[in-house]
Amino acid sequence: MNTPSKQAEQIREISGVNPYKCMKCGKCSASCPSYNEMDIKPHQFVSYVLHENVEALTESKSLWKCLSCFACVERCPRDVKPGKLIDAARQLVLRQRGQEYLSPDEVPELLDPEIPQQLLVSAFRRYRR
Repeated sequence: MNTPSKQAEQIREISGVNPYKCMKCGKCSASCPSYNEMDIKPHQFVSYVLHENVEALTESKSLWKCLSCFACVERCPRDVKPGKLIDAARQLVLRQRGQEYLSPDEVPELLDPEIPQQLLVSAFRRYRR
């Protein structure tokens, strides 16, 4: 298994983002429509990558609560793009699973009626390739 530093490097590489530019202003979190549902907020996500606390990120519900709407990307004054870091962490988790993806029969039991439709559409756009 990869070390936390190797995983953090992979997240930075996949996302193409430089988390060191973050000035922790919180504008990304303030614009996040899923803020109340997240245990790790977008601005905190950047810090977790910087401090190589990847295990906490990959086990966080925030990883999957993110809508991929990229409101955080648009609001960031330093072009840090927390949403891309979140997406990269998701990809890291999926790559570690290998071929153990969800089957279509497993999806209905995982759906939450409180999840906005935007999440489903975003996921469809992202993973249909």
